[in-house]
Amino acid sequence: QVDLVESGGGSVRAGGSLTLSCKTPEGSWMNYCLAWFRQVPGKGREGVAALDHDGRARLVESGKDRFTISKDGSGDSVPLYLQMNNLRPGDAGTYYCAAVARCARVHTPFDVDPYNLWGQGTQVTVSS
Repeated sequence: QVDLVESGGGSVRAGGSLTLSCKTPEGSWMNYCLAWFRQVPGKGREGVAALDHDGRARLVESGKDRFTISKDGSGDSVPLYLQMNNLRPGDAGTYYCAAVARCARVHTPFDVDPYNLWGQGTQVTVSS
C-alpha cells in the first residue's frame, strides 16, 4: 500500500540540484511530522531531513547548507519538498517520503519506526 506519492528524482552530475516533492493522495497532514529518508542497496533507510508539526526542520549533518525541507504553505494537504543543492555521489539512493499523525511517537526524527505512512520512493543518481 502506498500512502504518499513522491516525484522529482532523476540523474544529475555532481554539483547539480534536484527538488523532490511528496503529496498525500487524500486527507490532511497539516499537523503531521514529516521526513525524507534515503536508502541505498544493502542498507537500511537513513534520515535525511525532518519537519515537525511546528515547522521545525532537522537535517542530516552531510546535508546542512545544501538541503532544505519545506512545505508549500500551511494548507491541509500542501506538498512536502526536499530541495537538494550541490549534490554529491554520496547523496545517491532511493528517497522516501514519510509521515506520522501522532508526533508524540517521534522521539528521534530520523528513526523510521514512528512513521506509518510511506511513499514508493524516487530514485536519485549523482554522477561524478
